[in-house]
Amino acid sequence: METKQLGKTGLSVSAIGLGTMPMSLSSRPPESESIEVIHRALDLGITFIDTADSYCKDESDKHHSEGLIHQALQTYKGDKPDRVTIATKGGLMRPNGNWTRNGEPKHLQETIRISFEALGGQKPIDVWQYHAPDPNYTIEESLAPAKKAVDAGMIRFVGVSNFSVEQIKRARDIVDIVSVQNQYNPWYRQPEFDGVLEYCEKESLTFLPWSPFGGSRRHQGLADFPTIAKIAKEKGVSVYCIVLAWLRSKSPCILPIPGASKVSSIEDSVRAVDVKLSEDEVQRIDRETAS
Repeated sequence: METKQLGKTGLSVSAIGLGTMPMSLSSRPPESESIEVIHRALDLGITFIDTADSYCKDESDKHHSEGLIHQALQTYKGDKPDRVTIATKGGLMRPNGNWTRNGEPKHLQETIRISFEALGGQKPIDVWQYHAPDPNYTIEESLAPAKKAVDAGMIRFVGVSNFSVEQIKRARDIVDIVSVQNQYNPWYRQPEFDGVLEYCEKESLTFLPWSPFGGSRRHQGLADFPTIAKIAKEKGVSVYCIVLAWLRSKSPCILPIPGASKVSSIEDSVRAVDVKLSEDEVQRIDRETAS
């Protein structure tokens, strides 16, 4: 598996990560199947796993994904990688299965503690990310608990999610930031135009694109885009591999984290590491998805 450095940490991680959200929402598969997916990801050389405290059915099920990952790592029978980096997030609530923001400092302090315990409680959280800024609290207020947790040895590195360049700069005044997780795919290219991708590249921050396939509707209809389908056929890979390769072609700071709830899905995603798109192919995809 190709590797890359996480931010400026010196920590080497796989060039493709595993997103675990599909394993924990209301449509999730049986737990045994999800654990099998995580085990297969490890077999394939994946050493970066993305999760969140809010990857669950609702508030009564909070931290499900983190506990699932811990269980999978504990039961893995293969040769364990030297290091598996787990990036989790906090700051979203799931009342009745909905998504709402909560940047209240005491809440974040408590959810960091629970995430730490859910992930095993034996070592610092590798990467804790503030899931989305809450307009009811300043970024400085909301990130203060993360800074305290770093100082206390409960968090190793901090990232942010759904942040603008200005917000990232403010966050970096509070605590060292190693990653940014914003929405990015061929149909939502805001990071190319709002300066976030350029800023991450300039400052050596890892960019983690969420919703890489454009959401469930586009995910199911990727083969209906002629250019993507044609390039996929020419290269002998799936349309999903082409989209992941498109993301990787956009900047060396990008680390895709495709979600998976089936073994076949993560096996397919990993193949994208070996797919190289020409500048012409990237531009053709840009034109098709912009229309």
